[in-house]
Amino acid sequence: MYPLLFRTVLSRLDPEFAHHLGALVIRVAGVEPVASVVRRATAPGPDQSVQALGLTFDSPFGVAAGFDKNVTMGRGLGALGFGHVEVGTVTALPQPGNPKPRLFRLIADRAVINRMGFNNDGAAAAAARLRRLRRARRRPVIGVNIGKSRVVAVEDATTDYVRSARLLAPLADYLVVNVSSPNTPGLRGLQAVETLRPLLTAVRDAAGRTPLLVKIAPDLDDDEVRDIARLAVDAGLAGLIATNTTISRSGLTTDAAAVAAAGAGGLSGAPLKERATEVLRLVREVVPAEFVVISAGGVETASDVRERLAAGATLVQGYTAFLYRGPLWARQINRGLSHTR
Repeated sequence: MYPLLFRTVLSRLDPEFAHHLGALVIRVAGVEPVASVVRRATAPGPDQSVQALGLTFDSPFGVAAGFDKNVTMGRGLGALGFGHVEVGTVTALPQPGNPKPRLFRLIADRAVINRMGFNNDGAAAAAARLRRLRRARRRPVIGVNIGKSRVVAVEDATTDYVRSARLLAPLADYLVVNVSSPNTPGLRGLQAVETLRPLLTAVRDAAGRTPLLVKIAPDLDDDEVRDIARLAVDAGLAGLIATNTTISRSGLTTDAAAVAAAGAGGLSGAPLKERATEVLRLVREVVPAEFVVISAGGVETASDVRERLAAGATLVQGYTAFLYRGPLWARQINRGLSHTR
């Protein structure tokens, strides 16, 4: 039913508007008594539980950052069967993001290009919503992804991240430093080891007991991936997320003129699958077994999740395929995982 709805209706809507419509449905799914009914049909089986970061994840599969930027869909996404929800990216200061249009579907590639620019209501608003979410009777594990405020100079980035960490870490199950979005000027430069080390150290200290992870780009070369993974271990982080969106446009099926018309931004979805898996394996080669590695990028099916787990992922995240597979996506993956365990 959803594929027909997507082809005939949703694909004709502006992608960002369609996302907001979907968010309304998801929020309804998190409100009782609807949530109890939905959960009975979507909940992962007990065989899917994962212990990581000192937490219990009902499923290894969760929602990547970017889907729930403003901490409004946590209960609904949990009811739909996701084992964790990574909210954000949240910045210390509220910001509108980049001018619209800024989200584009590449349907032939099952992909999306976005240049959202960390549009969000800011850390104070996120903190208030996280407090309410933590009081919920049923909720998934909640990670909080933090980024640099656009108006803050790159040289002042550490202070900006620390401000967010102090406010949000006490309310998060885990915290993520995002230095890999292509949509904030200068941000990816923070992935250089000599710059990243003091930033991660300062945020780790601000986060206190909350597990801290760093999220990296797929466009790093292999040696850079290994170096950052080693740094994350040396800095005492709990884990690493591989990967964010890519600035590459290679290997796409979509007409080149349409891709060019979409313009700059991060590409996500099926075309990222191969590189995301490669980066996962590179990271796992150089980190201890107990170090948490979350794999994201190009995940669509239960088979994809199993492949990432076999390649060394502790947990797996998705986002883009939600647009193409609909609200029962997590249920499909959870059922697929149960049938093979």
